[in-house]
Amino acid sequence: MYTFSSKLKTLSFVLMAVGILGIGYGFLTAPKDIQDVEKLLAAESHGSHGEAKHETSGVSDETHVATADHTEVTEGEKMVEGTAAGSPSVDSSKVVEQIQAEPVHAEVIVKKEGHHELSAEEEHTEHLNHVLHQLQNKPWSAFYVACIFFMLVSLGVLVFYAIQQVAQAGWSPVLFRVMQGITAYLPVGSVIFFIFLLLSGFHLNHLFIWLDPEVVATDKLIANKAGYLNFPFWIIRAAIFLIGWNLYRYYSRKNCLAQDEANDNLNYKKNFKLSAMFLVFFIVSESIMSWDWIMSIDPHWFSTLFGWYVFASFFVSSITTIALVTLYLKAKGVLEHVNTSHIHDLAKFMFGFSIFWTYLWFSQYMLIWYANIPEEVTYYITRIELYNLPFFGAVVMNFVFPLLILINTDFKRITWVLVMAGVVILGGHYIDFFNMIMPGTVGDRWFIGISEIASVLFFLGLFIYVVFTAMTKVPLLAKRNPFIEESKHFHY
Repeated sequence: MYTFSSKLKTLSFVLMAVGILGIGYGFLTAPKDIQDVEKLLAAESHGSHGEAKHETSGVSDETHVATADHTEVTEGEKMVEGTAAGSPSVDSSKVVEQIQAEPVHAEVIVKKEGHHELSAEEEHTEHLNHVLHQLQNKPWSAFYVACIFFMLVSLGVLVFYAIQQVAQAGWSPVLFRVMQGITAYLPVGSVIFFIFLLLSGFHLNHLFIWLDPEVVATDKLIANKAGYLNFPFWIIRAAIFLIGWNLYRYYSRKNCLAQDEANDNLNYKKNFKLSAMFLVFFIVSESIMSWDWIMSIDPHWFSTLFGWYVFASFFVSSITTIALVTLYLKAKGVLEHVNTSHIHDLAKFMFGFSIFWTYLWFSQYMLIWYANIPEEVTYYITRIELYNLPFFGAVVMNFVFPLLILINTDFKRITWVLVMAGVVILGGHYIDFFNMIMPGTVGDRWFIGISEIASVLFFLGLFIYVVFTAMTKVPLLAKRNPFIEESKHFHY
């Protein structure tokens, strides 16, 4: 039986405590009203850096709205200013102004036929409200990125476990209890995540623009999606997905433990069938989940590859987590049947799915950029113009680094190399989720500060505590699995 190290337990408590303090600080220091924003902008304008930020601010004095023909939005009601009608080309400077404004969920300033233009004072007030929403979103967004990332890591481990069951893999049963221990975080993460969604539905933040009735009333594109993007249907879907995933996790673990005490393979066969059904459910729910919880933050943009892209990101993170936890437990003298061949196989999965993620990243980027359709390219212009370092940094951390390190067969068996590669990969995919969520919620007001670091520390501490506590409750070897002997003697 594994014993939770007192040092590691203390570390988890310290991480959670520091995280809670930092998260609280982020919310307390967020601006409360327009007057706070005016003071902040005035302070920024005194320095050259502040003036540079003002030039590329998320909302200009007159917000421009880019569309497919670059002249109108949502059936002609929102008119683009300063662009020749019918122009087939995309003026990137105009698009930048739009995509810096639209994703951050400000009230878009438009000219409508029969309505008066906004006065300079009204436009200034709109701009201040916009920045206020950005800055108020920042601690919420930082919490959300870390919350969804750690929850999906545990979900990805559950999926990897189900795949091993259905494939009747002979190499992996000695790792099953490690996987089950990591998935113990899924119920905890699901509860926190669901509460966050409820708070969003109660308008405690502005992360999901389509939850605002005033925006739906004035934006026909979002209004046309209201049959799908509405709070009751959205939260019901979330409940179905989270409950479904956790039910599989509960019953598959129950059957696996029962198999240890059984005289036949009935529980193993139950798990085989249950895992096959779960994978079908997961394939459908994962795509919808990625639309609901991430892509809908930018409701004017969509990608048919997005579900696969999100899956690749958290799945490689999950396999990396299995590898790191396994290496830690192995160093503590447990998992005596895990050998370098098992570690090598995990490293191959880390390498392979890093390449898979890169393939999807490039496919999505290349197709959208080449087509050059304004309402699609805005997604990437935002990230390239405003998130240049994390956007391309994620590619280096998630592709270039794993490629150079893990392509070597010998490196896949060296502990310190795998730990280094694993830490970089996990950090890179956290930044990937950061890139998916932050541009649509905080726009150009982003920076990795106390809120972001504290959120990661809190969820990391919680993750460590829940996972390693779960591992102390059961033996770390599934001794009656039909393939356990093959797994014990797995070498190549």
